[in-house]
Amino acid sequence: MTPGRHFETAVLPHLDAAHNLARWLLRDAAAAEDAVQEAALRALRYLGSLRAGEDARPWFLAIVRNCCFSALERRGAEPGALDDDEWEALPGSAHEPTQALDRRREREAVDAAIAALPPLLREMIVLRELEELDYRSIAQVAGVPIGTVMSRLSRGRARLKELLTLAGWP
Repeated sequence: MTPGRHFETAVLPHLDAAHNLARWLLRDAAAAEDAVQEAALRALRYLGSLRAGEDARPWFLAIVRNCCFSALERRGAEPGALDDDEWEALPGSAHEPTQALDRRREREAVDAAIAALPPLLREMIVLRELEELDYRSIAQVAGVPIGTVMSRLSRGRARLKELLTLAGWP
């Protein structure tokens, strides 16, 4: 298989997951696009380090994660949450006006709660709950032991529940 074809089959199917992770970590859609582009270039450059038979998704998401945390370090602070136009572009956003308003309020509360989490806890929540990675894959992406993943997820979920309760959500 040619390197270009290997890249297409190993990395390209995971671009949506990569953008989702980057968007949540960086809190800025344009910065997320830049990070994913940088990660894709790195993945192409280091494609040889992906072992035969290894799942490319955690490998690529680890590269995305590193690009995002590097961008956060360069920036020195996190940018703000998604704007309304970005939320409205998400699937399932067009409904009856009252339902749309309720959904929007719920999304805003969840977004604010996730955004309030420290990046390491937010990362765990996004990888597990939104990207549905298993603990082993999350450990691979974050470069930490599975026990650390479990601990961070537990703390992240507890904090998320606390924040949503404070915001008036059951």
